[in-house]
Amino acid sequence: MSELINEQQVRELVGQLQDPFLHRTLAETGGITEVSIKEEKAHVSVKLAIAKINNAEQMQLQMKVVDVLKKAGANTVGIRFEELPAEKLEEFRGTATPAETQDLLSPLNKVEFISIASGKGGVGKSTISVNLAVALARLGKKVGLIDADIYGFSVPDMMGIQQNPVVRGNSIIPVERFGVKVISMGFFVDQNAPVVWRGPMLGKVLDQFFRDVEWGDLDYLLLDLPPGTGDVALDVHQMLPHSREIIVTTPHPTAAFVAARAGAMAIKTDHEILGVIENMSWFESKKTGEREYVFGEGGGPKLADELRTELLGQIPLGQPDWNEEDFAPSVYLESHPTGKLYDDIARKVIEKESADKPAANEGPVSPFDPRQQS
Repeated sequence: MSELINEQQVRELVGQLQDPFLHRTLAETGGITEVSIKEEKAHVSVKLAIAKINNAEQMQLQMKVVDVLKKAGANTVGIRFEELPAEKLEEFRGTATPAETQDLLSPLNKVEFISIASGKGGVGKSTISVNLAVALARLGKKVGLIDADIYGFSVPDMMGIQQNPVVRGNSIIPVERFGVKVISMGFFVDQNAPVVWRGPMLGKVLDQFFRDVEWGDLDYLLLDLPPGTGDVALDVHQMLPHSREIIVTTPHPTAAFVAARAGAMAIKTDHEILGVIENMSWFESKKTGEREYVFGEGGGPKLADELRTELLGQIPLGQPDWNEEDFAPSVYLESHPTGKLYDDIARKVIEKESADKPAANEGPVSPFDPRQQS
């Protein structure tokens, strides 16, 4: 065995293979972390670090490694994979070619993903997603929005979008509204028909939204996730190379209790929690100016405290000013008091994204119960 292959030769042979996500050789990325050779058994073991693990691309690379080492004389090959350290990935991020930049799921892409999640439906998650995207665009950012709530798509109607995306060659051109590029399952079904699909089909649709849509240059891509912690939400968490997450809740203790599950899911899948937004925080009378706390108080702050993150903002119950000529029933304009609240939240998001990334959240991996009042 020693006459046929040694550690240096293993590193040279395997080092010529490419990381399937960074499109750089393993020698360039420093992706060969360990080599072990048992001459008496003609066995070679390698430990490789790549940008993303546990996927089809890893399996393809594994087959290539086995092939080159067996051709060099190894009888058996053992391979272990780990993820490249975050600081190593940062060295390559921003060095993508135009073709690589088009792939939003490439670790080389510099777009910032922000997932908007909730533990249950009916808390206004989609309204938050739409208005945060519009507010970021108002502040000069290039923004995309994926309506990833495949069963409960609502973004096109909320934004008053009348036209459909255009297909150009093999690419889908998203619809732009209020400076936000939008794609949704709602564009691809007829007359509000229900989507009766199982998990694998939904995963393919999401993959198309990432890979086949011509997003162009983006600063932020927001994802309106389905409520809860089901298949679609899990698929999104596993697809994204890196993401920060905003958890939406109402002030009611039970809603915050359920929302903690979404936060726990983000932590378990190594996604950072950017903050909490409390929706429907109060109703303010136009006549008296008094606030009525229809759904109680304290759910948002308690959830943020438990998840060890920031309360980004509290949004009151209300309705945007409707303009029949440019109808967008859920979008708050910049001049509206609630629109100004969304602008404040957008500024906080930009400030947090601009700052150095903090250490990973150390929040709970099981839901807390804010109904337990001290």
